Amino acid sequence: MRASTSLKSAVFATVLVAAPFAGAYAGPNALIEQIQGVQQGISDAREANTISAAEAQDLHMRAARLEHVAARGNMPSAQYHELLRRLDDVDQQLRVDTGSGFMIGDGSDGGNYPNG
Repeated sequence: MRASTSLKSAVFATVLVAAPFAGAYAGPNALIEQIQGVQQGISDAREANTISAAEAQDLHMRAARLEHVAARGNMPSAQYHELLRRLDDVDQQLRVDTGSGFMIGDGSDGGNYPNG
């Protein structure tokens, strides 16, 4: 029974030690793929004329800055999550610009408003 407890403790300790590094090493690659997906969405929206050239350029520049930071490689978990938040802001702005963002408000004050 004691060996089983020691094994469980060893596995648990290994997971605790490895978890922060897993995010640091795998995170940038996954983040870059997400950024490229948003970039493709921006290009698709511009091609469909649902956003202006100026809006597309602004969104592409914001996404490119995030990609540049993510491409540097390993980063602390806090920085990774901050980049994800900033990418979500770009994605939400794309949705608002294209009119596909979800609306908030019940219309009682004269209308619904884009969330973002």
